Amino acid sequence: MFQQTARRLVGAAAILAATTALAGTASAQVDLSGKTVEFVIPFSESGGTARWANVMAPFLTQHLPGNPTVVVGYRPGGGSTTGANWFQEQTTDDGTLIFGTSGSTQFPYLLGDPRVRYEYNDWKVLLVSGTGGVAYLPPDTAAKMSGLDASSLRDENFIWGVQSATGLDLVPNLAWQMLGLNVDSVLGMEGRGDGRLMFERGEANIDYQTSSSYIQAVQPLVDGGLAVPMMAWGALDDEGNIIRDPSFPDIPTFAEVCEATPGCETEGLAWDAWVTFFTAGFPANKMLFLPGTASQEMVDAYTKALDEIFARDDFWAVAAEELGVYPQMTGGAAQAAFRLGTQVQPEAREFVVNWLQESFGVSLQ
Repeated sequence: MFQQTARRLVGAAAILAATTALAGTASAQVDLSGKTVEFVIPFSESGGTARWANVMAPFLTQHLPGNPTVVVGYRPGGGSTTGANWFQEQTTDDGTLIFGTSGSTQFPYLLGDPRVRYEYNDWKVLLVSGTGGVAYLPPDTAAKMSGLDASSLRDENFIWGVQSATGLDLVPNLAWQMLGLNVDSVLGMEGRGDGRLMFERGEANIDYQTSSSYIQAVQPLVDGGLAVPMMAWGALDDEGNIIRDPSFPDIPTFAEVCEATPGCETEGLAWDAWVTFFTAGFPANKMLFLPGTASQEMVDAYTKALDEIFARDDFWAVAAEELGVYPQMTGGAAQAAFRLGTQVQPEAREFVVNWLQESFGVSLQ
């Protein structure tokens, strides 16, 4: 059921991505000359979402009508629910406020987290960006693995920094458990970058970063012999199958590591739940919104600007260096991917809710 849902939604996004909606005369009706657009994200400035926003901001300045100044602002807290709750209350309709989320914002929404007072369906989606993620270890710990078999790591006591048990970090947390690893999660990080800093200071001995942060901040550690990639979460092909991440083709997927590790199963309820939340959190990881009060003309103007950006070769050159190369979906494709990231099968939700209660004492009932 879970794989069928993924295939249907990913297939819809792939088909719609091939037909870009033209914005017509919308840009002529919208003029942001002399204005400042605040691009708010609900995280600190040290993580992957911040990097994504800061890559996008100067391109938006060049392509939005009137060439407004686009500045990135940060509202961290509550595993990103603080900033999302704030955005829910905003009624700015002149195009000067946009909001970026990640899977860590989507997951509390999907799980019915009591901190959530925001409704994704009230907002105007402009862009959905896919991403990936890579888990990594200290070199001496990585050397204990036998090929892809992680069972030899079960005697290790791991520590890692977590933003929220109900956020995007639940994908690695569930993966650690499925592999049988003993991992102590230190909750309360304001961004994934804070977890990386714990690893760099020797306070954590396992971590993962989304692609943008891995490329910019972890690859230098790998190149310097201070970290070794363990596995990537992977990507989805047009059939909804997990394949190697195109940004990290030499790093095995979690599915490959799980298959090689005795006791870790790539079938059954735990696997189905992992695939469901991975699908919601990574192929549809980053989303860009206008407030619900924004007009269709404003949506069209932003869509036209984004389509122009993604037609630039130099954007993709920057993306390859900063973010990884993943689909950037606007218009109808963004709508399909939006559904991918904001819907979850009841069985997967029930499994994860029970697992969060048992493993972290987090009650969402």
